[in-house]
Amino acid sequence: AGSLMTTKHSQPQSTFAKSFTSTSTNAPYFKVAESTEIPPYVTKCPSNGLCSRLPPDCMTCNTNYSCIYGKPATFDCKVKPHVHCVDENNHEQENFTINMTCQFCWQLATTDYVCTNSTSCMTVSCPRQRYNATCTVRDHIHCLGNRVFPKMLYCNWTGGYKWSTALALSITLGGFGADRFYLGQWREGLGKLFSFGGLGIWTLIDVLLIGVGYVGPADGSLYI
Repeated sequence: AGSLMTTKHSQPQSTFAKSFTSTSTNAPYFKVAESTEIPPYVTKCPSNGLCSRLPPDCMTCNTNYSCIYGKPATFDCKVKPHVHCVDENNHEQENFTINMTCQFCWQLATTDYVCTNSTSCMTVSCPRQRYNATCTVRDHIHCLGNRVFPKMLYCNWTGGYKWSTALALSITLGGFGADRFYLGQWREGLGKLFSFGGLGIWTLIDVLLIGVGYVGPADGSLYI
């Protein structure tokens, strides 16, 4: 409960620890293999760099229960096994402190994490739809709690339709349904074509609706 980092890489640590606590003398080769196995997180940890600048996956930190939300705080940390780093005097160290803002990972700014995208939900809808995304904090950002977390996000994908093109077609060729055809709305486009734009009324309405962004692509995506 006191750890700041995700438990995503806890398995390699437990395997590493077991190799030292094993009392078996009948399988020495297995013991050596476990103790020399390099955990996958090591690939993210630069060797002989400053400990305070290591990515969060390379260290284990204790929660500072006295920190105030949104304020800078100091946390006591220790490098994980197989990680080598130094202090400002180029001396190797294991225990060190880092400074970061007292806040949970899911409370970070949107620029500090990357989330999965969805191309199946409707962006042009009322109310605007959301989807379940899985977000991962960027490697250089420190925060409290799990670094991988779920979050509800607004649908924001695009099918490549341009708002300026749709509006231009609505103004110039809207009477023939060109704007609706462009947006993939074939039924409405045929209706406008054979009704001469609803005798001009439908054409004017579509210019307004496309102009304010109320009418969008048929696939439910956003304009670019």
